[in-house]
Amino acid sequence: MTTPVVAEQAARLPWRRQLEPRCAAGVARLLVRLPPARLQRVLRLVSRGTRPAGHAEVTRARRSVVSVSTRCAGLGCLQRSVATVLLCRARGRWADWCTGFRTQPFGAHAWVEVDGRPVDEPGELSAFRTVLAVRCPDGSRS
Repeated sequence: MTTPVVAEQAARLPWRRQLEPRCAAGVARLLVRLPPARLQRVLRLVSRGTRPAGHAEVTRARRSVVSVSTRCAGLGCLQRSVATVLLCRARGRWADWCTGFRTQPFGAHAWVEVDGRPVDEPGELSAFRTVLAVRCPDGSRS
């Protein structure tokens, strides 16, 4: 996966608001060990019965995950993206989870989208071709 040179910074959450993001990051750390197709199947199963998440909601979830996990804040784009959608799922919502690659220069990346736009991703992702994605089961946005 492509990685930022410097870890992302996020405001530290109060202790009482760290439990959900820590759990999401922990479960994500286990899930990212699965083979890609199996990870996609698990996330599809988890996404059932959800409503679409809004951009602000996903931004908050992503920042929460980054604030509690150094792996999610830096080198772990796959874990960060999975933890973000899991945190949204804990609140009954789902954002589009995507992974892909580019060829010039070669790189792989995982990210979360709302309405086809990556949420808080550094750099340009238009060169990336999406290979695996788990879209919100309900195509309408709230």
